[in-house]
Amino acid sequence: MNKQNIKSALESILFVWGQPLEAKVAADLFELPAADMLSILRELASDYEERGSGLMIREMDKAFQLCTNPENDDYIRQLCTPVKEKRLSQAALEVLAIVAYKQPVGKSEIDSIRGIKSERVLEGLMEKGLVEEKGRSTAIGRPILYGTTRNFLALFGFETLEDLPQLEDLDSIMLDSDQLTIPMDIMDGNIDGNMEGNID
Repeated sequence: MNKQNIKSALESILFVWGQPLEAKVAADLFELPAADMLSILRELASDYEERGSGLMIREMDKAFQLCTNPENDDYIRQLCTPVKEKRLSQAALEVLAIVAYKQPVGKSEIDSIRGIKSERVLEGLMEKGLVEEKGRSTAIGRPILYGTTRNFLALFGFETLEDLPQLEDLDSIMLDSDQLTIPMDIMDGNIDGNMEGNID
């Protein structure tokens, strides 16, 4: 199977799969070394970019997803029924930012930084697939450590955690919720509600 045939098959797979496809999974499917498949996927993504396609292949932590070119968003919105958006609450933004920059991080450290309990906010972010357990600390009681997910990278348009804004911009990220909006059809539900503080 030559490279062009592999690219053709990958395009079909990415279209049908919908979710980010790990390069390793694709490599196993085609019985190729993972490094070779990663190179082919990146080359395919470059092909889309070079021809100015209305579709693009986005890389997230060595996983690839076929999606629409953001330059065409205005036209898509005009044609399609508007999608309702749910802004992340201030509390959710704070917890998510702390987890993103401090991961792996325990709940007690999150609570200490915020000065308020964050359990329900953290649970809400986990339910929406933005945060996940990353293991346990070696500290007394072996508390759970949390980190962000690949879904977090996909929803906010990051390829890797290295793409996060510089730490000095953390305050502006938490204060400007317009920068972090989640389409309701993707985020099946709300990340809000009451807790010892609240998450509204």
